[in-house]
Amino acid sequence: MDGAPRTPARAPHLVLGLGLRRGTPAAELLRAADAALAAHGLDRTAVALVATLDSKLFEPGLHAAARELGVPLTGHPAAVLAAAGAPGGSARVAAAVGTPSVAEAAALASAGPGARLLAPRTATAAATAALAAPTAAPAAPLPGGQQVNQQPDLRHHGDAEVRSAGLVDLAVNVRTGTPPPWLHAHLAATLADLAAYPDGTAARAAVAARHGRPADEVLLTAGAAEAFVLLARVLRPRRASVVHPQFTEPEAALRDAGHPVHRVLLAPEHGFRLLPGAVPEDADLVVVGNPTNPTSILHPAAALAELARPGRTLVVDEAFIDTDPGETQSLAAVRDLPGDVVVLRSLTKTWGLAGLRIGYLLAPAPLVAALAAAQPLWPVSTPALAAAEVCSAPAALAEADRAARTTAAHRDHLLAGLATVPGLRVHGAPAASFVLVHLPGAAAVRARLREAGYAVRRGDTFPGLGPDWLRIAVRDPATTDAFLEALRDARPGARGTAGPGC
Repeated sequence: MDGAPRTPARAPHLVLGLGLRRGTPAAELLRAADAALAAHGLDRTAVALVATLDSKLFEPGLHAAARELGVPLTGHPAAVLAAAGAPGGSARVAAAVGTPSVAEAAALASAGPGARLLAPRTATAAATAALAAPTAAPAAPLPGGQQVNQQPDLRHHGDAEVRSAGLVDLAVNVRTGTPPPWLHAHLAATLADLAAYPDGTAARAAVAARHGRPADEVLLTAGAAEAFVLLARVLRPRRASVVHPQFTEPEAALRDAGHPVHRVLLAPEHGFRLLPGAVPEDADLVVVGNPTNPTSILHPAAALAELARPGRTLVVDEAFIDTDPGETQSLAAVRDLPGDVVVLRSLTKTWGLAGLRIGYLLAPAPLVAALAAAQPLWPVSTPALAAAEVCSAPAALAEADRAARTTAAHRDHLLAGLATVPGLRVHGAPAASFVLVHLPGAAAVRARLREAGYAVRRGDTFPGLGPDWLRIAVRDPATTDAFLEALRDARPGARGTAGPGC
């Protein structure tokens, strides 16, 4: 966010209206926005929504600017902007779209009845910006507006895509054919012990030994997702930053606990890589996935370690790290970084235990103790504890690594097939058991795939993405080949499908 003024702002509350020429880059739009904000001693954190003319919603620079600001983007038809009553602007613009200032009119239209402009628009060579203050927090456009990536449904998960019977599941990232027979038998044997209360001592010791840590630095949880809830309840961050696109439960848990969340949006044009300076320096809680769901990007451990510092809690969600052969970029065994570094793990994906709910957290002992105090009594069942213990044993770890290598080969097969699909693009280098793709008209493609018997994960519920994104789970080559054939038939413009706008 180079050039952005750093004056502290209140909670996001303003609508930023933007007018732009075709092909205007994000940097130009952000310069106009920064100038408008600086005139009032504000920074980008004051912006809650970006608004413009709906015909501009296809501009890449506009989407990139909204991602950089970390806010939704909305567009209004010309008739709505004309009715908004912009006080200033250009006669040439008025003749073209019915309002003399797209920036002013869009800001007022989105801010709603009673809104006021803070000042006349600010102009650069190819962009204009205006700020409007609503009478209440802007949440949605006026009737007739089209909203892009409005606050996504953070509670939507891949399992919702496969609740219809008969669909081939490429929406959920659990490894197929799991749990393996030996694990199934081991869990079944624990049923004889259900009369006794669970005792996590052996499981905690096994997890600690697996990562070379003391047992008091391990917290067993009812799935890794429980850890996000515990962190949100126990921590008191002044500025929580969540790196997106990623698993949405961390943000949902923080918001449920009353913590405002700053979104750090990684860009597809950078391969969804975490660039230096992306995380605000004053963030005292940072949450990032590695490899990240849904982007499948594996961040270097060194880059994540650079985020650690005194006074900050760094949370690294490694739920999919065991899909990386050798777990090369894990921080699970690293104990000498500044601040509190928390690593979350899940047994769900590799071992097929989503219904059992077992995961764990690794962190400094004082923080583990505080989080444990927030758990209910006996939070992890006896079968789940048995799974944590046996899946931490050397034989299981060797099997998991073999599975990761098989997954990598199957992922390469999927990527090679996706490269032949016209209009589809994969950003970055996928490293997990799923692949994120951009495909214009993806929402309609997903519906056609369901008709063909395949379920894939919609992308628009992840902050920073939109309706043209899909997440596809890695499967065996035969399943992948059949899916790719269905995907080619389902894409916009393919034989038997309606083209864009039809």
